Amino acid sequence: MAGGTTGGAGGRAVTVTDGATLVDLLESNERLVIRVQGMITMPDEMNDVHSNKTIIGVGANSGFRGGGLNISSGYHNIIVRNLAFTGWTSDAIEVEGQAHHIWVDHNRFAGAGGGADGSVDIKHGSDYITVSWNHTTHDKNMLLGHDDDNTSDRGRLRVTYHHNWFDGSAERNPRVRYGNPVHVFNNYYDNNEIYGVASTVEAGVLVEGNYFENVPRPIAVGYADSPPGNVVQRNNLFVGSGPVESTGTGVNSIPYGYPLDNATNVPATVMAGAGTGKIG
Repeated sequence: MAGGTTGGAGGRAVTVTDGATLVDLLESNERLVIRVQGMITMPDEMNDVHSNKTIIGVGANSGFRGGGLNISSGYHNIIVRNLAFTGWTSDAIEVEGQAHHIWVDHNRFAGAGGGADGSVDIKHGSDYITVSWNHTTHDKNMLLGHDDDNTSDRGRLRVTYHHNWFDGSAERNPRVRYGNPVHVFNNYYDNNEIYGVASTVEAGVLVEGNYFENVPRPIAVGYADSPPGNVVQRNNLFVGSGPVESTGTGVNSIPYGYPLDNATNVPATVMAGAGTGKIG
């Protein structure tokens, strides 16, 4: 969904090792490639990111502790890659306020480090976002759509989730309101305690080519007090998992072409490729 997202490509490349410098660069109006070296303690609970930025970790063990990234206010063309997040006190990454064209790729979200809320929460009219090749062990994981009453989200919240390793993340993998189409493909669901994907409140979610292992409710049509959304599911594998829920209709067409891996191969492919330290 984030096709055409180039981030800071063509701009100045800067390596940063401290929080104060990082925040100045994130809030700059300059096109930048920000290379994060080492684990940086974030100055604030949520730290704003302006348009035309690539934020990328150096090696396998660079990233942020104690705070997260806020992408809002219509800011756009932002790439977040190869970063380890731990100990965040609100969200690790929050995309809101009609932000658009965002790519969240090859990151690691370690809830055991004290993450408080979502790893990647997307809400309030944001649009055209891809979440790919991330490894998350955080229980309260990826929310898409903030509230059942946010009818202004209709026609927005179009997000793709692919090749993520939902490693024991209990719920919200993702939990969707209103977004249509939302495309969830070739992810590895690994011992998720409560559920995998939940479609609620007018959402339309295509769930395909995923591998669900030991997930009691792999696909939920409706959840908690939220009314059901729509789900089309196909070419998934369910191993040691509970009943599969699907409406079979109500999902808008996917507006791009894509290769689809055979679900049988997804665990090996995703475990080998997801998370930090896997890109050049």
